[in-house]
Amino acid sequence: MRQFFRIALRYWRGETRWRAWALTAAVLLFVAAQTATAVGINRWNRVFFDALEKRDVAAVWTTTAWLPLLVVASALSVSGLVVSRMLLQTRWRENLTRRLAGWWIADQRYYRLGFLTKKQAAPEYRIAEDVRLAVEPLVELAIGLISAFVTAATFAAILWQVAGSAEVTLGATTIVIPSYMALAAVLYAALASLAAYLTGRPLVGLVSRKNETEAQFRAEMTRLRENAESIALIRGDADERNSAGESYGRVVAAWLKIVRQQGIIALVLNTNGALFPIVPLLLIAPKFLAGNVSLGAVVQVVAAFSAVQAALIWFVDNFVRLAEWFASVTRVDELVEELQALDVGTIMEKETQIGLGESDDGAIHLNNLSIAHSNGRIVVADATVTIEKGAKVLIAGESGSGKSTLIRALAGIWPWGSGSISVPAGQSIAFVPQKPYLPRGTLRSILLYPDSDRPVADEAIADALQRCGLGYLARRLDEEEEDWDRVLSGGERQRIAFARLLIQRPDIIVMDEATSALDEESQSSLLALFDDELAEATLISVGHRPGLEDYHDQKVTLERRPAGAHVTSRRLRKSLWRLFRSRSAANEDNRQDGE
Repeated sequence: MRQFFRIALRYWRGETRWRAWALTAAVLLFVAAQTATAVGINRWNRVFFDALEKRDVAAVWTTTAWLPLLVVASALSVSGLVVSRMLLQTRWRENLTRRLAGWWIADQRYYRLGFLTKKQAAPEYRIAEDVRLAVEPLVELAIGLISAFVTAATFAAILWQVAGSAEVTLGATTIVIPSYMALAAVLYAALASLAAYLTGRPLVGLVSRKNETEAQFRAEMTRLRENAESIALIRGDADERNSAGESYGRVVAAWLKIVRQQGIIALVLNTNGALFPIVPLLLIAPKFLAGNVSLGAVVQVVAAFSAVQAALIWFVDNFVRLAEWFASVTRVDELVEELQALDVGTIMEKETQIGLGESDDGAIHLNNLSIAHSNGRIVVADATVTIEKGAKVLIAGESGSGKSTLIRALAGIWPWGSGSISVPAGQSIAFVPQKPYLPRGTLRSILLYPDSDRPVADEAIADALQRCGLGYLARRLDEEEEDWDRVLSGGERQRIAFARLLIQRPDIIVMDEATSALDEESQSSLLALFDDELAEATLISVGHRPGLEDYHDQKVTLERRPAGAHVTSRRLRKSLWRLFRSRSAANEDNRQDGE
């Protein structure tokens, strides 16, 4: 919990401290008001029942006249406490969620975290849900604990004053027990709390395990949805059904263990609930029968004893919630530890990481570049390559030789390795993966992503779509679509990526199997862009389809070896026939879109 509070309590420091302390003060004010009204109602009960015992009609009506004021005060204090509590919960959760989400998203930690730890399940769920389950109950539990402390102290004083002492005679010895009702309330609460602790302690681990299996089951269902088409095509329904059944079976098993433990806890709580109203009556009855206290005093003492008892057994009443809260805190803390470990590892390994620098000659330089997996295994060894400005470079090699990993290193999201990568300063870089990312929103925002607010004329966007064979989408630029990624086919998504390039005109373009979903003619049409509209851009392309060499003037080959792939580079000559064919394909695409 120390780790969790170290980051969570920052809400009371920094820019948000004034709001945090104002909400905290409001909560404490209404807690005090609620306690004051409870004391007032307790005092009213004594006066009212004393008046009933004496059959004093005037006193009964006078006392009754005060009741509406007490009810209004109680209602206002409770309402104020609810509003201030919910505001504190919402703002605290907002602060912690923004902090964790920002930490996770910044510097590609969301990407690198998956390589460093395999046990980290669903960090997005921990941020979205476990943060809520760690903050909201904590505010309620803290308010309950403060209220319990104030209530116990206040009503213990009432017990001390009203109930007085008890005399116990043993033979010829009389023992006087001062404030026996208050002592009895403390002793009873201690025994009940101990019983709850012993029976509820195993629940913490069980709830944590349940949350973990729930998160794994959700991840399994998400994976199924995201890969629905592939699974449907290979008829993987039966295997996926079995996998989902096994995953949910673990959820059920975790819940059954909780059910068994909850049954034991319920036995303790229900026993306490049955004894709760009886104990104070049994303790005060002898003094009432002896005529030492009035009926009103009995009612006041029983209510005060119940209030003290309820306050002191706060732990008993909230043990299940504490267990669930602690399980969520643990999951949030695990994410924090993983992020800290990632940052510490980045700092400690800087001397053995790939250095990212700037070149002053307009070229891209790979100097003694070795790329490793996060476990230290070398993937690419001692690569030294120069890519001149405007060059069109094809990266090739057998599957598993490290082509995509090299692209990640060029993007700066793969730090593991040694050597350096130097990129021209001030030049824009665009990365085109095999499956382009299409954010939710309009088609216009997708084409302009990640600079969606950039002003671009409709004609320029329509021309880009037309050139890439998507002219029929030009009329849908501002059409809201819940999920364009599912509406468009794989080939259309890759054409969208090329349309982005035409609109954004980056200086350096890095592609990883960016035409894998296209037929050969469409590929020829789009790659012709790098001889025409995008001729000035530097192109680095990963691919293995036949004929790609004709669209590039330099080829970097990765040859797999036990000590890491060996890298060679050679110049290429373009085929005149291929150039003629690609231009013809582009013209044909434009003619068809025009029709």
